[in-house]
Amino acid sequence: MPMPAFEEYEPAGDCACRGCAQRRRSLARARAIPLRDGGHPAARGARRALVLATAAGVVLGGGGTAAVAVTTPAAGPVALDDPGSPQGGRTPLHGPKGGPVGQPGSPGKPGAVKRIDRTTIINRAKLWLDAQVPYSMSTYFTDGYRQDCSGYVSMAWNLGSNEWTGSLDKFATKITKDDLLPGDMLLFHNPADPNNGSHVVIFGGWVDETRNHYIAYEQTRPNTRKLATPYGYWSNAAKYVPYRFNGVTGGVVPVVPVVPVVPEVPGVVPEPPAAGPKPGDAKAFPGADKFAPGAANDFVEQLGRMLIERGAYRFYPKGVADRTWSDHDKLATQAFQRAQGWSGTDADGVPGTHTWRLLVEKQGADIPPLVGAAPGPSGVRAYPGSAVFRPGQSHAAIEALGRQLRKKGFGKYYTSGPGPRWGEADRRNVEAFQRAQGWRGASANGYPGPETWRRLFA
Repeated sequence: MPMPAFEEYEPAGDCACRGCAQRRRSLARARAIPLRDGGHPAARGARRALVLATAAGVVLGGGGTAAVAVTTPAAGPVALDDPGSPQGGRTPLHGPKGGPVGQPGSPGKPGAVKRIDRTTIINRAKLWLDAQVPYSMSTYFTDGYRQDCSGYVSMAWNLGSNEWTGSLDKFATKITKDDLLPGDMLLFHNPADPNNGSHVVIFGGWVDETRNHYIAYEQTRPNTRKLATPYGYWSNAAKYVPYRFNGVTGGVVPVVPVVPVVPEVPGVVPEPPAAGPKPGDAKAFPGADKFAPGAANDFVEQLGRMLIERGAYRFYPKGVADRTWSDHDKLATQAFQRAQGWSGTDADGVPGTHTWRLLVEKQGADIPPLVGAAPGPSGVRAYPGSAVFRPGQSHAAIEALGRQLRKKGFGKYYTSGPGPRWGEADRRNVEAFQRAQGWRGASANGYPGPETWRRLFA
């Protein structure tokens, strides 16, 4: 039985449409974080649920001995792979007038930490993300926490003091990569030179089952961000150590099965979700009328799942099939038919008895992946795959992307070029373009997926 993919799920409240986005902005300050966890007394409303599809057998907790700490915010958007920023030291919280409130006390004193669940940790992290808090090692946000990376983790864990990368490990227990769950931290502390590379991030969940990339919540220049990040980080990856906060309670919030939205992933071609058979899946062909315009039934969803399993993942913008027949299903079916060497009416995109049999019995050729970036009709290049757009990668499609971004008016972060080597300027320009589409969160992370590519070259 295939292991389910790990991924950070954005609840329905994070819908990227214009209306929902506007509503979220107006409600951002009214999120219902309990008062005991640092919420505002007037806040109300239901907390977001943190949903994580997690593989069976994962055990909470995790021992560990030696601690390695992480600290300072990453370098700004100019260099994703160089978080060498200075950081502040241990300080108390600061009040509304900017002065310190109390003393920070002893780090990790037994019984000193407040109990907090994982959902609350992630929701607290999202408060700064929504507010786009600017990075600073000397400025304190309205909640009293210092606006650098370690202040951000102190806030998310509700520590009651501003720690630094050299003390955060005293509040936590070292765990393994396999133990990581949302709300844990990944820490790199450079004791010889704390201002050189030290950094810390909040772990938000795995991007997919490969566990090569995870969602990182972090405080960095210019402001708080959430980004799919290679394990353990863009640079000094082997020095990042996973830790679990000693005050965390429970595991991942159990949920009713939900169709996950798979984000465009930087640096990797996402694997399709396991599309294995479901109870009641049809073996016999149900008839062409089940796949007519406007049709909505279980056979359409079954067809989509079988096609995704055979290489049609790129035809489904959300990464999953649904019950309503659409052009996505027709194009995916046509791609499968053409992969068998069929043409004309035999490859019209509507499944027949032969197409259905090949899919059900897992026979025939799979849909080939897109390779290269050869110009297509009207000079538009085919999407080359997300593996092209990873830090340090060089490809002709990257330069083509940059030229198109400039053409569309989204080239302000280029100081020269664009060129064939992927860099932070490319990512920021792509992010600006994605935000102009009304997308937010993981859908506007600056890494182009098939839909970003299609719209950019439209």
